[in-house]
Amino acid sequence: MDNEQILQIIKSQKVYHEKHKTSTFKERKNALKRLYRNIQLLKQEIFDALKTDLGKSEVESYMTEVGLSLNEIRYMIRHGRRFAKKKRVYTPVSQFPAVGYKQACPYGNVLVISPWNYPFMLSIEPIADAIAAGNSVILKPSEYSPSVSDVLKKLVDMTFERGHVDVVIGGKEECSFLLDQDFDYIFFTGSTRVGKIVMQKASEHFTPVTLELGGKCPCIVSSDADIKLAARRIVFGKFLNSGQTCVAPDYIYCHASVKDKLLAELEREIVVQYGVDPVSNDDYPRLVNQKQFDVMKGFITEKNLLFGGKYKQDNLKIEPTLISSTFDDESMQDEIFGPILPIVTFDEIDEAITNINSRPKPLALYVFSKSKKIQDKFMTQCDFGGGCINDTIMHIAFPGLGFGGVKQSGMGAYHGKTGFETFSHYKSILDKKCFLDLPMRYQPYSKLKYKIIKMFLK
Repeated sequence: MDNEQILQIIKSQKVYHEKHKTSTFKERKNALKRLYRNIQLLKQEIFDALKTDLGKSEVESYMTEVGLSLNEIRYMIRHGRRFAKKKRVYTPVSQFPAVGYKQACPYGNVLVISPWNYPFMLSIEPIADAIAAGNSVILKPSEYSPSVSDVLKKLVDMTFERGHVDVVIGGKEECSFLLDQDFDYIFFTGSTRVGKIVMQKASEHFTPVTLELGGKCPCIVSSDADIKLAARRIVFGKFLNSGQTCVAPDYIYCHASVKDKLLAELEREIVVQYGVDPVSNDDYPRLVNQKQFDVMKGFITEKNLLFGGKYKQDNLKIEPTLISSTFDDESMQDEIFGPILPIVTFDEIDEAITNINSRPKPLALYVFSKSKKIQDKFMTQCDFGGGCINDTIMHIAFPGLGFGGVKQSGMGAYHGKTGFETFSHYKSILDKKCFLDLPMRYQPYSKLKYKIIKMFLK
């Protein structure tokens, strides 16, 4: 898509928004219903595209992409009208007679830049939240998931009026050109490195942003944890989508006393969930490209390998792999984003908390423990975006919980009510009545007026 075409899309979106076609929630709800219905109609095409781009099975595609997207849309259809209503606020006596309220208003023209790892869900969920809030949207999907991008464009074209939602297909040049334009809001999901560029570009137009980034998400396993259950849920969360998940446990941080027991259970669970030859398992996704495949292979050495390590060049698959690590190792410097799981040990809870907080703030944190005291200590004393107690990644499937990072792992959040609020700005309105006009605020001032003012303002 050339620059002139992109400019025409942006112009049509601004015109669409200026016509106030989505000023009532009824119109927004109708659009969301069409989106929900058309996703159902195109479900098989979406599954096929995800299989082509990432090797995802139909079950995993529905569970982590299509199903979550439908759930978010349905949530907005049911609750969006309530979110859009005026919110009365307390009115002090000094403002009598008046009513104060906050009104949720759309930002206007929103740019959504989505990644390749969950290319359908991470496009549709922010679009659904933005539509519910009354915005027009331009979606720029990743060039690394081209089949899904094509289906997204087909879905958008059959669902929305031109100018309401549009898709820009392309690579880095198109994305860079879009970021040079003046949007009312930018929503980006991707790497911390690119997030810095997005934020810098947005600052030139004073455009507010939400950045959903990543980081090394720790998974703590304490000495009192249910080791068998922990292993089962860690294997699920880590190796889903072949580890290419921003909230996947990036490393296990376990108490030294349970390392051997945990390792044995992790090995057993990998075989149970993925078979004895995962790289030949058709339901096990592949790595997105050769570059990612080579990076993952580089983490595995004879010295650190605990389990797994086999790979297949022709289908870009590396089996779920466990390695032994310390905080000084290469595997612990940056987010792995693949099927390699380092295991680090600690001896004291306070030591673990100190080490976690000395590193960049993660997007998610998970703690496995039966002790309420230990759970609370990690939840309150560690800095992270969101997480789970005795589970992994499932907090992202809960519409009542906002999803987002903190500092290096992102800013802002979305999902459910939080998503509606993210794509809305709130006008603060004082509705002053005309039947009475208290005189003490007006000049000329007097001692009596001053005394009355002090009675009300204290």
